[in-house]
Amino acid sequence: MIELQQTWMLPALIAIPFIAGLLCWLVERFNKRLPRWIALIGMTLTFALSLVLWQYGDYSGMSKQVIAPQANVPWVAEFMVPWIPSFGISFHLALDGLSLLMVGLTGLLGIAAVACSWNEIQRRVGFFHLNLLWSLGGVIGVFLAIDLFLFFFFWEMMLVPIYFLIAIWGHDVVGGKTKEYAATKFFIYTQASGLIMLVGILILVIISYAQKGVVSFNYNDLLGTSLGGWEYPIMLCFFIGFAVKLPIFPFHGWLPDAHAQAPTAGSVDLAGVLIKTAAYGLIRFVIPLFPAASQDFAPIAMTLGTIGIFYGAWLAFMQTDMKRLLAYTSISHMGFVVLAIYAGTLISLQGLMIQMLAHGLSSAALFIMAGQLYERLHTRDLTLMGGMWGQFRYYAPILMFFCAALLGIPGTGNFIGEFLILFGAFADYPVFVVFATFSLVLAGLYSLILIHRAMFGSNNIKEVALRETETHGLPSRPLKDLGKRELSLLLMLAAGLVWLGLYPQPFLD
Repeated sequence: MIELQQTWMLPALIAIPFIAGLLCWLVERFNKRLPRWIALIGMTLTFALSLVLWQYGDYSGMSKQVIAPQANVPWVAEFMVPWIPSFGISFHLALDGLSLLMVGLTGLLGIAAVACSWNEIQRRVGFFHLNLLWSLGGVIGVFLAIDLFLFFFFWEMMLVPIYFLIAIWGHDVVGGKTKEYAATKFFIYTQASGLIMLVGILILVIISYAQKGVVSFNYNDLLGTSLGGWEYPIMLCFFIGFAVKLPIFPFHGWLPDAHAQAPTAGSVDLAGVLIKTAAYGLIRFVIPLFPAASQDFAPIAMTLGTIGIFYGAWLAFMQTDMKRLLAYTSISHMGFVVLAIYAGTLISLQGLMIQMLAHGLSSAALFIMAGQLYERLHTRDLTLMGGMWGQFRYYAPILMFFCAALLGIPGTGNFIGEFLILFGAFADYPVFVVFATFSLVLAGLYSLILIHRAMFGSNNIKEVALRETETHGLPSRPLKDLGKRELSLLLMLAAGLVWLGLYPQPFLD
């Protein structure tokens, strides 16, 4: 158990990105390079703080706690001060193994998001990093908040910075929707689903008040509330709120457009950590607060998840835009997450944690590489690419590694996660597991298409780069391989995937 005096670390995890983001905005007028360094230092401190919490906290037996929803959660660290006492609202943060892994992933990918936007963002640099870091601070708040009002506050707050990231610094795709359209669509989807979840939260609190005579939004106080016939509709309110953000089929409509138009850092944020907040919400709140309704709803949720696995993989197979292809792979992989959550076994939930970490690293890396390629070619159209294997010494083999990781080859965390999910769910849900296993064939197809078209197609990459450069009115430059900053960033993410694949035990514990 972390000592009481160390619980300042929990609010510090949230405060550091917010303070650093504000400083980025304030110092931009003096030097455009300062916001980049402040943002990088801020996210590095956040990640380092999560490592300190991992080192000194006792997380033994935490994984079993997830499948005992009515038990009082033994928090490793906790911070609580009254906020609005008359309504039972407090600034209540708590940490266990589940939230620690998600906070650590957010810190690491926050570093990656800042690093990958180093050259891409050249206007309003300070305001860009304010929005990027505030969105990451909101995500960390979601992972730590135990008061449901505070959770909803962070849940909604992280949406506005993402909207600005897409609408201001996004890329308009030729023949596609505008970045403003994509940002607005994202905001409407997530805002509407958030309001539905808020209705569920309020009904839950009102019923708890009727039974106990005390108004409270505290997670521990709401556990075990007898909801009777209200349990299923309240559970659906929560489920819809999380299903849109995950996203689960058929609530996925916002994701492909948001990814296609977002800047690289925005895509890293969306795919790496933002959609993980929804999976976290299902595990932390839906299953424990509504156990009976969740058990009844499990076949429906797993059906939607299985459809999403096939649907996302099939549409990824049909794409020619590299970022849209990667967006649909996220829909497919989140289907495995739904399968694991509602299977409800210890093994499947352990696989879920590895899968979320591995998907965060691999998808972030691939979106970063899509951004790096766009900086060089000014296009993401796979039909125009080809011959990269002979042109780039480092880029091509690293792209092949991350595509293979996304496919789930042994030796990477993606393989461990998918294997444990399927193995853990098979005993109770063999039909869903069989269908999900067959979907891996489609995953192989879209990975091979990405590799073949980009690296082994017709050798026209130089001509494409020259033509697209002239079309965009940019100065012609020779094609360059990955620089030291880009290479170091990708190798860091690759090392994390290999660690998860070869020695996952520290994360399983």
